[in-house]
Amino acid sequence: MHSPKALFLVAALTAHLVAQSPAAPAPAPAPAPPPPPSILGFALTGSTTIGTDYIFRGLTQTDGNPTIQGELDLVHPSGFYLSTSLSNISWFTDQNAGVANAPTSLGSPAAVGAPYVPGKANNAPVEVDLFGGYKWGFAKDWALDLGLYRYYYPGTYDNLGAYKNPNTTEAYLGLSYSWASLKYSQVISENTFGVTNSGGTNYIDLSLAYALGESGWTVLAHGGRTTYATKANPVYFSNGATITGDNSLFSYSDYKLGITKEIKGYTLTLAGTKADTKSRASDNNVTVYENAFGRNIGGDRVTFTIAKAF
Repeated sequence: MHSPKALFLVAALTAHLVAQSPAAPAPAPAPAPPPPPSILGFALTGSTTIGTDYIFRGLTQTDGNPTIQGELDLVHPSGFYLSTSLSNISWFTDQNAGVANAPTSLGSPAAVGAPYVPGKANNAPVEVDLFGGYKWGFAKDWALDLGLYRYYYPGTYDNLGAYKNPNTTEAYLGLSYSWASLKYSQVISENTFGVTNSGGTNYIDLSLAYALGESGWTVLAHGGRTTYATKANPVYFSNGATITGDNSLFSYSDYKLGITKEIKGYTLTLAGTKADTKSRASDNNVTVYENAFGRNIGGDRVTFTIAKAF
């Protein structure tokens, strides 16, 4: 049997050796991600996206076909930013240059007759956007966003007839708090996305992006309203000698509900959208949002996209 004195000496020696042993090294911190490249103090970032459809304010821009998009952003610590984006589209030349019972694509409207010119066509396969402004974080989680947006559609426009060139410029003002944002956009160009006599069209939208804790899931919700002024457009809304409406027929509301998940740097989004767009005017023959293929470019849609930021 060990004596109490011997046990005390062993315990004291053990404690001394433990005290003299070097502590286990702390794990090395994970390396910080490299800062984004910069140009004149502006951080350069961007993203690429592929999707089953390109939906803009509730309207398909590709007639339900897949989309490939890219974006580059320059952001200054002071709050100024400048961005550009690129996407395939078909919506402009998909429009009906004729009437519902005799549809003809605006891409090739030669057979329609006046005001279209025989032997000439239109081509608008790409959308290039340029936008910039100033974002001011004036309080915790609060920000104001003021800027200009230019929608540019490079292409060939030799036979527009009842339409105008679709290039459009908007001014916008946004207010955001944490996961909610409210934005008002006002067209300041003469026409809006090819609609004659439509300057002053506005769009207001409320968007929510609520993160579900640390899960990586985010719930999306959105509601918007596009308002065209009640202005005459007799060349477009003409059915022979009958005027069937005015530009107020282009006004509509749109909604979105979706969910996103980030997986290894990729953002996956599944969303449903709805736009209460009118297909035809009062005569049921002059089209409003019904394209040359007999499809309303609004309505109910489900889309899936994959985006990668860099």
